[in-house]
Amino acid sequence: MDASAAADGDSKGTVVDTPQPTIKPVEAKERIGSIDVLRGCALLGILAVNISFFAYPDAVMMDPTVIGGFSGANLWVWKIIQVVFYQKTMTLFSMLFGAGLILFAARVTAKGGDARKVYYRRILWLLVIGLCHAYLLWNGDILVYYAICGLLLYLFRKLSPVKLLIIGFILMGVGSVVQMGIGAGIGYVRERAIAAQEAVDAGETPADDDRQWMTMWSQMKVGFEPSEEFIDGEVEAFQGGYGDVWLHRLPYLIQMQIFGFIFMIGWKVGGLMLWGMALMKLAVFSAERSFRFYWLCLVIGYGVGIPLSAYAAGDMIAHDFDIARSFLFDWQIDNVAALFVSFGHIGAVMLICKRGFFGWMTNRLAAVGRMALTNYLMTTVICTTIFYGYGFGLFGEIERIGLAGFVAAIWIVQLAYSPVWLKHFRFGPAEWLWRALTYGRRPAMRIVEHAKEVSPAA
Repeated sequence: MDASAAADGDSKGTVVDTPQPTIKPVEAKERIGSIDVLRGCALLGILAVNISFFAYPDAVMMDPTVIGGFSGANLWVWKIIQVVFYQKTMTLFSMLFGAGLILFAARVTAKGGDARKVYYRRILWLLVIGLCHAYLLWNGDILVYYAICGLLLYLFRKLSPVKLLIIGFILMGVGSVVQMGIGAGIGYVRERAIAAQEAVDAGETPADDDRQWMTMWSQMKVGFEPSEEFIDGEVEAFQGGYGDVWLHRLPYLIQMQIFGFIFMIGWKVGGLMLWGMALMKLAVFSAERSFRFYWLCLVIGYGVGIPLSAYAAGDMIAHDFDIARSFLFDWQIDNVAALFVSFGHIGAVMLICKRGFFGWMTNRLAAVGRMALTNYLMTTVICTTIFYGYGFGLFGEIERIGLAGFVAAIWIVQLAYSPVWLKHFRFGPAEWLWRALTYGRRPAMRIVEHAKEVSPAA
């Protein structure tokens, strides 16, 4: 999700005489290491959140008490993920996507290429990859949303950082207002339905309007307050074969990609991408700001964000994850907390990069970040194989503490194999495919092939 550079040459490494620059993938030496490290951290954190949506019914997003255990160690796992990772790593990853847009435009333009043409081709292919990922494998795909926002936000790339921050703040604010409106609507429907039901229980004959409110609420609360039978049905469906799983998740996927994007996800992702564009222009992600700046990010980000997020988590528990209150109040607090905690993460990572601490780990995280698309898609393949019925069929069977073990194991695998892969290959497999589709030719994959390509003897 970073930029690509421009240079002359064909896919076999033969230098050709052409008056126009040939756009090709960015070289390793041109990458900004701190961004790769930060992206690697964000990607690993996203798995800590997504594992629940791989392993449990979608209702767990609204009420985590419905499955997976919610006491003792299971409760602590939920609290840690909620405060440290939930919304925070997605916030960070979205900003980094916006930063990649600025990097791409700057690098391709500097080489004399047509940044707009290649960028839109790149994003459209990302959209195709995201649609394949979503419809063939998993509902929780984020690539489609990134691609759609990316198609629109390229037009803003030349704005000043201040304007990007303001517009991004407005978009995120609109998203929060829409969420609050949804929460108010849910609360109103529920109140009318409860009042009508109380009248029926008292022996009164409900009016037609009251019957409508009761019907509306009974339909709405299936997802918000699912019965045990509903949860069992979800578990049974996802423990079935590939066709059963696909047919079961298709309606929810379509609903999320249309209504979820319009009313919730699109505003937030778009706003965060604009903030990422601004932060890239302000040299925040490239570790070029002062130590004092990053210390302030860390102290203020964690000092404000973690208590806010912890408060929101506690309030949800205290009110039994009341859906209307979550939309109206708790999720809005956590949206603000996510911004602060994300800046805390940025500050911590940039300080480590500037000091050169933990080089053995930052090198591995950078490798994970360089292979972000491959690792993201690989996570889906691994987790659907573990939990869905056409794999090991563990959907709904593992408590949260067990899911934490799966997360740790996948982290270890990705941290171990990513640097080894990049010792021999220039890109991850998915990155190579994305670049080949974007540029219309196959870039050299093996590092030895690249060495031959630039060798004077060639």
